[in-house]
Amino acid sequence: MAVTLTEAAARHVTRYLGKRGKGVGVRLGVKTTGCSGLAYKLEYADAFGPEDLVFEDHGVKVIVDPKSLPYIDGTELDFVREGLNEGFKFINPHEKDRCGCGESFRV
Repeated sequence: MAVTLTEAAARHVTRYLGKRGKGVGVRLGVKTTGCSGLAYKLEYADAFGPEDLVFEDHGVKVIVDPKSLPYIDGTELDFVREGLNEGFKFINPHEKDRCGCGESFRV
């Protein structure tokens, strides 16, 4: 069971945490929403919770709550630039379908 980061994602998170001046890593989870049922949620974390699962890749800690892990186990978080747009991309082997707008997914 693991969640990983590409080097590009790790660089971006490390740079952002440095600018921010605080934080222990990035928190990744899912929430129920959208037309396909689930959406990723990603935020910078300042602390660990008592039940948090912590994975480390390229020197960056990825924090996941136990309820989200079955939906995102094996996911790789990437940071991509496409034209003028940039952002995180979730490469999830369990994803079966994604809604047309790209906001939600189904496993």
